[in-house]
Formats: sequence, C-alpha cells, structure tokens
Amino acid sequence: MPEATLADWNRFLTEYPDAHLLQSGAWGELKAAFGWQALRLVSRDQKQGMQILFRHLPMGLTFAYLPKGPVGTGGDNLLKEVDQICRERQAVFLKIEPDGWQEKAGRQVEYSLLKEDVPTTARILASPHAIQPPRTVLVDLRGSEHELLARMKQKTRYNIRLSQKKGVTVRNWQDLSGFHAMLQSTGARDGFGVHSLAYYQRAYELFHPTGQAELLLAEHEGRPLAALMVFALGRRAWYVYGASSDKERQLMPTYLLQWEAMRWAREKGAQTYDLWGVPDEELDRLEAQFTERRDGLWGVYRFKRGFGGELVRAAQAFDLVYKPLLYKLYALRVSGRTGA
Repeated sequence: MPEATLADWNRFLTEYPDAHLLQSGAWGELKAAFGWQALRLVSRDQKQGMQILFRHLPMGLTFAYLPKGPVGTGGDNLLKEVDQICRERQAVFLKIEPDGWQEKAGRQVEYSLLKEDVPTTARILASPHAIQPPRTVLVDLRGSEHELLARMKQKTRYNIRLSQKKGVTVRNWQDLSGFHAMLQSTGARDGFGVHSLAYYQRAYELFHPTGQAELLLAEHEGRPLAALMVFALGRRAWYVYGASSDKERQLMPTYLLQWEAMRWAREKGAQTYDLWGVPDEELDRLEAQFTERRDGLWGVYRFKRGFGGELVRAAQAFDLVYKPLLYKLYALRVSGRTGA
C-alpha cells in the first residue's frame, strides 16, 4: 500500500507548486484535529498523490472525501488502492472534487483518476452536491501593481484609495479571539456558519509559522473594522475566512484589506488569488441580478466582482458509491442543494 507519512507527503508536494490548499499536509492536520482522519497516498512513480479525509459515521461506517485532488496526473493510477481502502474503512461513498475548472465551452475537464481502463468496484456517479463552492472568482496577480489596479472596476479602485485617504491602515494581527468575535458577528449578520475559536487558532498555528498564511486587520484610529485570513501555497493564494464590523463601513476597509492581502500573496510568489465562492450562476444572470439579490453568496458577489477576476466553475464532482442504499438517503437529503 503506497501510504505516505506527513513528511513524505510534504516532500511530494514540493514538486507540485500548483497543488490546492486543501491537499496540503497542514490542511489534513487541521481537519484531523476536528474529527477527520487524513490518509495520504503517493504512487510508486511519484507522479500522482492524494490526501483523502475520512469521517466516522454510526455503525462503523465512514464518509470519505477527496478535496481538490488528486495532485499530479499520469503514471501509476491509485484507484485500485483507493477502492481497497474505502472498502476496508466501510465508506458509504467517496466524494471527489477535482482540482480543475470546466472549460468555457462547457465540456467537462478530463479527470485522470477515473480512467475507463482502471477497474473500480464502486459505482461512479456525478455528485448531486458540492462541499466547496462550485463557482468562484480568480484574480490574476501577475504584472505590476498598477496593472492589477487597472484590471479592477473603477469603483473598486476608488474605494481602495478612499479607504487609504480616510486613514484606514492594514497590519498583521495575532488576536485570534478578536477575529473569532468579528466572525461570529458577521456570520449572524450575513447568515453563514462559523467554526470554533479553537479551529481558527489551529489553522493559524499550522500555516502561519511556515509563511503560508497571514491574519490581516484593517483598522481606523485603533478601531478594528475588518479582518481576513489569507493562505498561499506555491503559485496560488486563497481568501478563505473574512469578517467585518458594522462600524465605519463608509470607510471601505474591506476593499483596502483585500488589496493588501493580494499584495501579501504576490510577495509569497502567488500568481492567482482565489476569492473563494460566489453564487453558482452564469455570468449573465449574476450581472443582471447582483444589485437586487442579497441571499446566500449573492451578498458578496457585488464586492468580489470588482477586483477584476475571472468567473470560473469547478470541474464536476464525483461520488464513488460503495453502499447504494445508504447513498440514496444522502442523495435525497442534499437534493437541490449546492455549496456548503
């Protein structure tokens, strides 16, 4: 069995600067601290690897999840080993969310793990539900800062400069308790779930010492106004957690905060910045309705669209089903749902 240690996995990832954050060893350790078990596999030819997360269910069953993987393509395919592990661990199904984007023409990107010539004992189905937001905005960080600003919408550039002119500043922050309190307030206001304080503390402890994450605070005259935690890995960066106060919103602190997060990501060598989630709708509908809608992720689309990124949709998620009757109950439960 080509199971890898955490050290082996981290060495493997050094050859893949475009690997996703959710396949990082530190992310697996984060999830392991909160009820998951991370299992890492690397093919013998070192051309493909994956980090699978297992969650225990009642009656000795498990739920298996491969987020944004596998890493690498070609070479030895790992599906046979995955099959064996999922059966040994009594997985109801394995959810696979590939790290790729649908092509603009709408054709699904090829997914190398599910090659037809590799046998599997599971039934392979297009997933009715994605755990990660299916659609996002990717900002190209290449070029000069002047070029980045030029690609943004005029109102966003204006708001960044207004925030600076009004005396808002952005600095590194270490107050995880303060960040969590701001997240709770924002979640209550905007209707999204918030992890425990211990969760964000552990994320900071795992990623910050290696320079792969920073907690940034926008403040005005010593008053905290907005904060975010940004991650960078190889050539990619992600805006994952963010919060803002109800106070002094006319100072536009969130615009300056995102700009400084992008500047930080550029310093880390990132070439793209993932704004992590917008409504799962086509561009024409988003543009037609964003001024009226505020439900779900609609409330953030108006903000994120201004940074000059490209709207993209993730490749189709797949479920490898090992226990069809139990899976049917899951499919009924999530029918009509998207995102998480």
